[in-house]
Amino acid sequence: MAWLNYHHLLYFYTVAKEGGVARAAAVLHLTQPTVSAQVRQLERALGEKLFEKHGRRLVLTEAGRVAYRYADEIFALGREFQGVLSGRPSGRPARLAVGIAESVPKLIAYRLLEAVRRSPKPPQLVCVEGTPARLLADLAAHDIELVISDAPPGAAAPVRVYSHPLGDTGATVFGTPELASRYRRRFPASLDGAPFLLPGEQVALRRALDQWFAANGIQPRVEAQFADSALLKTFGQAGAGLFAAPTAIEAEIRKQYGVRVVGRLPQVRESFYAISAERRITHPALLDLARVARSRLFA
Repeated sequence: MAWLNYHHLLYFYTVAKEGGVARAAAVLHLTQPTVSAQVRQLERALGEKLFEKHGRRLVLTEAGRVAYRYADEIFALGREFQGVLSGRPSGRPARLAVGIAESVPKLIAYRLLEAVRRSPKPPQLVCVEGTPARLLADLAAHDIELVISDAPPGAAAPVRVYSHPLGDTGATVFGTPELASRYRRRFPASLDGAPFLLPGEQVALRRALDQWFAANGIQPRVEAQFADSALLKTFGQAGAGLFAAPTAIEAEIRKQYGVRVVGRLPQVRESFYAISAERRITHPALLDLARVARSRLFA
């Protein structure tokens, strides 16, 4: 049986955490060649490259990112073990990794995860953002416990997962005070020819908007499209065009971006889902997330 050399793992972990061999060597009070040699020995033992060079920077490979996550847990457990033996309470909260699909508005994700933070025994949150396919793969590998998405996984999902509806919401159209004043009159007919900022085509809200525009014979003047919802709102805040966002976070958007409501489109629905590897959600903090979503956020 091959044994893992924890000294080698520590040197690798320190290089990754400090961002380079030189800083890791200073922290470990070792020479740079010694640290580099120890990391290479770990790579040979694992049969995987853990770093690759991007210019003058060392960047973790896919295998390196996996190794870093495990090393982080291993050394945290080691510190807890020492604390327990010395009679001190660990105080270490449980770790909960949640994946957030890129298309989910950041304010929706915050409202949902705030319920986790306010649970009776809040875990240490690890938030991972990515494409649905990538997050589902992480879910199957048990690297994360839950995925928050604006679409169910569908039949083509690469792994067997379970979708739990959290609720749905209509859409609100926002604009700067000047744009809101101009296009609030005769809304929603006023949207025809109006400057508009749209989410990317992969976003559920975009598909719902396109269907509503087509059904009502409205053709806004599309100024730009955005994969990132926060960037879209920043452009809207600057007056680049009107934009739509979930009505459930209307108050937060008005406050954060200083925009005003042009009008509401209750027929344009956007749904949100919690996706897990288990048929039922059992983690207490995640149960709080689902409860707050259904009883407050999307009530």
